[in-house]
Order: sequence, then structure tokens, then C-alpha cells
Amino acid sequence: MAQPQGIHARRAALRLLDAVLRRGETLDQSLAGATKDVRRPEDKALARAIASEALRWLVDLDALIDSATKKNLPDDAKPRMVLRLMLAQWLRLETPPHAVIATGLPLLSGGPRRLAHGVFSTLSKQGVALPSAPTLPERVAQRWGERAPAIAAGLAEPPPLDLTLRDPAETAHWANRLGGDSPMPGHIRLPRGESIAALAGFGDGAWWVQDLAASLPARLLGAGDGRHALDLCAAPGGKTLQLAAAGWQVTSLDISKRRLDLLRDNLERTGLAASIVRADALRWEPKHRFDAILLDAPCTATGTCRRHPDVLHRIGARQIDEMAELQSALLARATEWLKPGGTLVYAVCSLESEEGEKQAAQVALTPLPIRNDELPDDIQPAPDGWLRTHPGQLREAGGMDGFFVARWRKQAEPTGTTAR
Repeated sequence: MAQPQGIHARRAALRLLDAVLRRGETLDQSLAGATKDVRRPEDKALARAIASEALRWLVDLDALIDSATKKNLPDDAKPRMVLRLMLAQWLRLETPPHAVIATGLPLLSGGPRRLAHGVFSTLSKQGVALPSAPTLPERVAQRWGERAPAIAAGLAEPPPLDLTLRDPAETAHWANRLGGDSPMPGHIRLPRGESIAALAGFGDGAWWVQDLAASLPARLLGAGDGRHALDLCAAPGGKTLQLAAAGWQVTSLDISKRRLDLLRDNLERTGLAASIVRADALRWEPKHRFDAILLDAPCTATGTCRRHPDVLHRIGARQIDEMAELQSALLARATEWLKPGGTLVYAVCSLESEEGEKQAAQVALTPLPIRNDELPDDIQPAPDGWLRTHPGQLREAGGMDGFFVARWRKQAEPTGTTAR
């Protein structure tokens, strides 16, 4: 019997959902395996879009499913998993109900198929709708506290496409040529769905893809004027490109060969230069100290929940504690490698205080407060000079990732000591 058109994409979406919710994998990690029998790139993209929307709205989708069953289905029951995907397609991707049924029910058989058909038909006849913003999982809402409602509002839609320019002086030119908006000099924002490689300027290396919030840490180091900067945990390289374009002599260190290969590709495309080092930052020893160090530390990445909604369901106290321990060790090393008078910027794309504010409070350097004029309009630093962004900020313009950023200066060493 012939399979309905589109069934492979739906089966792949089911595998993705299972990988995230049952095995704790990321969408990125599980994509290749989940889509192994999906040939067309557009079908692979569809599978990811279905799974992403199911994860983004999971709490609300489950509430709808529970409203149409006499007894709640187990969280990992296959009928619930399939219904999550079916409802996500109908309510978020605007797939007609008949098409949802035709491609969803073949994922089940027997009684589970009849159950899913009955639940979906009931909800579609009722004309149910999702709320204006996703409901966060309870443990996530508790962690994010009073910020939670604003963050949730920023998750309602996937993010736009953000580009950082190699030459900020050409902002007006590229905004006009690409038909985008500019939230600040050196940055262009386009509607999502654009083919990146087909955009003007890609082949010339005039820009690279980078969220607005992710572009802020490197900006805080200013012009390099030939001085030496260390981009610690650098790959895939957006911040290295920023530093090199700003005139720094950059050493880019990362442990991942695959991600460093991406950095090399980006350097070649943009015509920028950096010294690449593959090493474990906890074991590596530099030959000299640096005028500036940018530590964009490994983290739980909960601040990227707009584009990676799997983090809403994978990350808990254990992962946060593990990352916080690593971040403390990296900060201690970075502090040692900084020249007297040098600047350290610490950043994480995390919304967790354990990875942000609590890490910064342990740094024994002189705070160098972040200023309003270094940030986009309507984004302000905290009273203590740190920066905390989240997806609910600039929401009308497309939002931004959640980041914590702090900056310090190392005081000069006492007279008579010599910097190595």
C-alpha cells in the first residue's frame, strides 16, 4: 500500500520529538539520524519545523489533548506524541485538518490510531486555539521568576534572520540592498525563511549570520588597533570575525575540530584572519598574555529557546550545575592570561543566574560597566553595569536571544613586577 505523500517528514518529526523528550538529545544532534530516510531538503526542514513547534507549545498542546480524553495519556505514549505533532501542524503551520489526518494517523495503528483520530477530530470541530504566548514548563517558569511572562511572549514566533556586517560603515548600503532593518550599526535583520547562500554579499563575505544579542559581547571590546585578543571557546566563529574586523590580532581557541572547520570556512569567505588553536582551554597554556579576552563560555544555551525550543524540556538543575562549574574554571584561567590593563568580557547565551550573575560576582577584577551607548536602542545595562537580554526584549522587532554579559579591567601590577 502506497504511503501518503509527506509521511516521511512526519515520521522524522516523531523521531525528533522522541529524541528530545525521551533521550534528552538536542534537535541539532538528532536531526541527521531522524531524517535519514528523508531525501528532499525541504522535507527535512519541514520535519524540524513540526518538531520545533510541538516543543515550543508543548504544555499548551498537552492541555488540549487532555481536554479531549477521559483519562490522561502518559507523557511518552505514542498517541500523545503523534497528537502533539498533528496539532502543531494544524494550529501553528496552518496545515489543513484533512492533510494532518492523512499524514499523522499512518504513524499509528489499531486502537491508538482510532484514539488519535477521535481526539484530533473533536478538537478541530471545537475550533480550539492556542494562547497568544506559549506556556512555559513549570520548572522553567520557576527558574526564570518574574522575567518568565516576558520571555514566554518572546517565544511565540521563531526568530528572524540576523546578519553582522564585516564593515559597520556599510550598514545603510546593506540594509537597502537586502531590504532589511538595522537595529544598530553593523547589524541587519531580515525575515526568516531566506536562503542564506543566495543573499547578496554572502559570496563576498560581507556579513555572517549572528543573532543581535550574540553580537554584543565582541562589540564591548571596541577597536583592536593591532592589539592581541583571545577568543576563548571561539567556534563556530562569529565573535572571532567581529574581533578581526575590528582590528584585533585574534587567537581563536576551541576544542571541537568540526566547529573549528566552520570557523576556517568563515574566515576564508570573509577574507579575515585569525590564529586558530585546537586545544582544551582547561589544559592549554598561552605563550603570552592578551590585551583582551572574550570568553563566550559553554553553557546550557537556554537563551536560544526561540530557535532551539528543545532547551525548554532538556535542561534542569544537573546541567546548570555542570555548566556553572566549567564556567568558573574557565573564568579563573582567563583572568590569569590577561595583561595588566587588559579587558575581559564574559558572556553566556543562558537565562540562568547560576551561569550569569553568580559567575560574575566571583571575578576578582575591576568592573568596567557596560554603557547605554554601546547597546541597541531600548536595551539598557543593569544598575551594576552587567547586561542581561532575553527573548521578550525588542519583541515587536523580532526579539533577541537571552544573554548575560559582563566586563572587567585588570589593574596594573605593582611596580617591580614583570608581565610575562
